[in-house]
Amino acid sequence: MVRTKKKNHCFYGLSHPLSGFLLQLHSNSDKGDGSVEYILTGEGAGTIFVINEVTGDIHATKSLDRERKTHYVLHAQALDRNTKMALEPESEFIIKVQDINDNAPKFPDGPFVALVPEMSEVGTSVLQVTATDADDPTYGNSARIVYSILQGQPYFSVDPKTGIIRTALANMDREAREHYTVVIQAKDMAGQVGGLSGSTTINITLTDVNDNPPKFPQSMYYLYVPESAQVGKPVGKIKANDEDLGVNADIKYSIINSEGANMFSISTDRDTREGIISLKKPLNYERKKTYTLHIEGMNTHVDPRFSYLGSFKDTATLKITVGDVDEAPVFSMDPYIMDVYENAPSGTEVGAVTAQDPDSRNSPVRYFLDSEEEGERFFRIDESSGVIWTTQPLDREDMPWHNITVMASEVDNPSLLSHVPVTVQVLDVNDNPPEIATEEEVIVCESSRPGQVIQTITAVDKDDFANGQRFFFALPSQLPVNPNFTLKDNEDSTASIIARRRRFNHLIQELYELPIVVWDGGEPSLSGTSTLTLRVCPCQRHGRIRMCQGEAFLSSAGLSTGALIAILLCIVILLAIVVLFITLRQNKKEPLIISEEDIRENVVTYDDEGGGEEDTEAFDIIALRNPAAAEELKFRRDVRPEVRQHCGPPRSCRSPSVELDEVDVHEFIKQKLVEADLDTSVPPYDSLQTYAYEGQGSPTGSISPLDSPGTHSEQDYNYLDDWGPEFQKLAELYGEAESEMTT
Repeated sequence: MVRTKKKNHCFYGLSHPLSGFLLQLHSNSDKGDGSVEYILTGEGAGTIFVINEVTGDIHATKSLDRERKTHYVLHAQALDRNTKMALEPESEFIIKVQDINDNAPKFPDGPFVALVPEMSEVGTSVLQVTATDADDPTYGNSARIVYSILQGQPYFSVDPKTGIIRTALANMDREAREHYTVVIQAKDMAGQVGGLSGSTTINITLTDVNDNPPKFPQSMYYLYVPESAQVGKPVGKIKANDEDLGVNADIKYSIINSEGANMFSISTDRDTREGIISLKKPLNYERKKTYTLHIEGMNTHVDPRFSYLGSFKDTATLKITVGDVDEAPVFSMDPYIMDVYENAPSGTEVGAVTAQDPDSRNSPVRYFLDSEEEGERFFRIDESSGVIWTTQPLDREDMPWHNITVMASEVDNPSLLSHVPVTVQVLDVNDNPPEIATEEEVIVCESSRPGQVIQTITAVDKDDFANGQRFFFALPSQLPVNPNFTLKDNEDSTASIIARRRRFNHLIQELYELPIVVWDGGEPSLSGTSTLTLRVCPCQRHGRIRMCQGEAFLSSAGLSTGALIAILLCIVILLAIVVLFITLRQNKKEPLIISEEDIRENVVTYDDEGGGEEDTEAFDIIALRNPAAAEELKFRRDVRPEVRQHCGPPRSCRSPSVELDEVDVHEFIKQKLVEADLDTSVPPYDSLQTYAYEGQGSPTGSISPLDSPGTHSEQDYNYLDDWGPEFQKLAELYGEAESEMTT
């Protein structure tokens, strides 16, 4: 039996020398004479582990690393050196590698980056770091780690067990120092002497909080603004500094004194955080030369935690000096409104404009009209005094208002111009006589009675309301009394035309003329005479015009009597041609009835919505082809026409069913009409049944087979030979067909 001088489980340290003895194998059969051979197999045999085949001593050839492999399984056996026979059964043993502190702690995720708000309280957690040790944590203190801070004091500290980094100093100010580098060490063996260590770096940045108020670099600023600066345009800038970042540095500017706020406004540029000062009203050096602005800058986002630091705003004073600029003349009014009477002679004064140099030197001013406007034709201006005159009489009815533009410039500096609109109103004078308003003819009915009002008239006046609101009417006094009409003034600026005699006749006299004088109520009063045309027209009752409309239309179209006659003749000729054409077409038609003895097929024409299958019997033409057969198809018979046999042309004798020379078909149709009216079985709506009777009397009879009750074998076609050569071929054809059927 192979036995070891040590236990089967052998522990071997990493620091063991390369030829370190591990154990010895010994067999009971070994007498010490060298006849026993020891062999070793298994993991690492021959490479890591070697055996002395004579003595059985096992040695390690290289150092072992527990972190790579914790144990090895080997097999040993004793053999007879001469016969190579096994002296003992194979023996298995395990070599376990005992751990030693040969691995230093490591930070696998380092270096680290961390953020912490400035002004944080002491003990605020920043970051937790964790180191790993490859040694066996269950054996000794090889993997027991302790953390310590090598760099970063006194600002930060680290928990020795957990590795949590915390702030160690109060009120750390980002504006004073923003970035910190902290070095953390991890040491095994619980920090004892001889333990291994590793370190990592943490870059800590302080984030910004609003702990700094805005601050103007100086308390007093000065700004020069010329008086010609445009309203709404920026005239200057001012800026307060804020050491914070982002929204914590946003500033809102405002003008807190009324003197500055009335003339100027301030806004914030988002990009530069500057206060942009703009002009609200025009500046005037001659009125005010300086302005004082008290400007305040305040943070828009305030953190209440730092309210103890004071108000987060600052103020500064801005002195604005207004610069004198040579300005254009200024008119005393804007705009000017003047008036002048119409028909005033040329050179009448309308009014005057006044402009003055606003500068302190008060230069003289020159006036002139805008040459591009139409008003220059009617007015002129004195270039020194600004007085406006007319150049021609004005007509209110033609143009009641005139708009002109007056320009002024300094004599010393003609390039500086100012403009002002001038509106001239043309005042009315009573220079237009009134006129009768209506321009249409007055209609007089033939049946008018004395005292009847023919029409009420009004007047128009081109003058304005003041001179044209009141009118007076009368007939001319210098003319004899009008026997037909008179005029009544209604005293409301209207007048009524009244008939003076009974009945008028348009055939005797169609048109009457009535002159009327009308006065206005102006000063002085003007009058005008207008002549109205009165047309006599036949009227219906209640005064409705019967004929004058058509006559008026023809008259308005400008048609003379000769033209009307020509139009009527053309219409008559066209009607005659149409009648002649219709007559010729009717004469060309064939007569419907050829002979009393010729009964032919009829075409039944009807225009009916139909009554379904029940209505088809109403249009069956069998009744006209064979009345006897038709009678048998009906459910009831009121009258049946009598039929007797009649023989026709030679060599033929027709069937009684088709012999209708003594049958009155007209009576038969009437009978059918009565029967249809009394029949209760037909649909309940009207039906149009048309029967056309071809007539009788054909000397040759009918060749239609519709009325023939018999078959082809019963017909005799020899009589066709007697009709002439035209029917000879037809007789031969029917004869051949008859012979074939007989055979």
